[in-house]
Amino acid sequence: MVSETLYSSPDIAGRSPRELAWRRFRTHKAGLLTLVIASCLITFTLFAPVLKTIFGLDPTIRYNDLLDAQGAPIGSFNGISFSHPLGLEPGIGHDLLSRLLFGARISFAVALFVTVVSIAIGLIVGIVMGYFRGRVDSALGRFIDFVLAFPSFFMVVALSVPAVQRLESTGIVTGNAARIGYLILILIIFGWPYLARVIRSQVLSIRERDYIVAAKALGASNSRIIFKEILPNLWGVVIVYLSLSLPGYLTAEAVFSFLGLGVQPPDATWGLLIADSIKYVITNPTYFFIPSTLLIITVLTFNLLGDAVRDALDPKSEMSQ
Repeated sequence: MVSETLYSSPDIAGRSPRELAWRRFRTHKAGLLTLVIASCLITFTLFAPVLKTIFGLDPTIRYNDLLDAQGAPIGSFNGISFSHPLGLEPGIGHDLLSRLLFGARISFAVALFVTVVSIAIGLIVGIVMGYFRGRVDSALGRFIDFVLAFPSFFMVVALSVPAVQRLESTGIVTGNAARIGYLILILIIFGWPYLARVIRSQVLSIRERDYIVAAKALGASNSRIIFKEILPNLWGVVIVYLSLSLPGYLTAEAVFSFLGLGVQPPDATWGLLIADSIKYVITNPTYFFIPSTLLIITVLTFNLLGDAVRDALDPKSEMSQ
């Protein structure tokens, strides 16, 4: 009777690795706060068209009657009011909040797509390198070294015009769609090798463990070992890499748009809004401060969230003690 009571106690019930990770994550106050902020940012971005309908946040409407003769918003702090909580764009009269919301859709879409595809390629290449080793590992390793030898930033700048023109000549995409396509393609090309190296080192360690050796002895196929034994042990690395890569690609998209290599007007992204605000940084610093601060908060939020997730997935971290 005593043993039955002991083993049925919920306090000592077995927990899965996912439950243990969530239990450790809940004790991380900064992690919970950044999770809430990140969820709100993603939700507002995802449902921007719904907010446009409900609150009339249309990024294409110009409120010229709220601008003075010099094109500056009437009122203090960039014309902030109840109808325009973040004010207006000087010289154009667009509502800044709506421009930020719809600009975030492009920024998040680019960052998320690049992150997912880069992770998929890096995961596949890293597993192949670490599991098969030998000539496969050597050939793919040299190719990764070759890709990383290119100065990615200068490649993006140098190839921007001819690559966009070549994409437009296909007739499939034009204008901003071609620029976004080029930006996505170039970020993916230079993004996956870093994860591939990390995954390779993890797989080299995992493939020597007893349960992998036992699976091989029992005649398990390579595909079964990879998908059933190795891949489940890599999700922690992948999740952490995703949470840390997303803000990095958000920043990259903002930088390239700021330099004029990404989205161009009439569409908007955060980088393009910051570039436009530079012209008014002396006369209207609020216009520069708002999108810049929002970008900083977003990147910081996802970086701190990534740190919290990494600690939650690591049983040896201080969070688990």
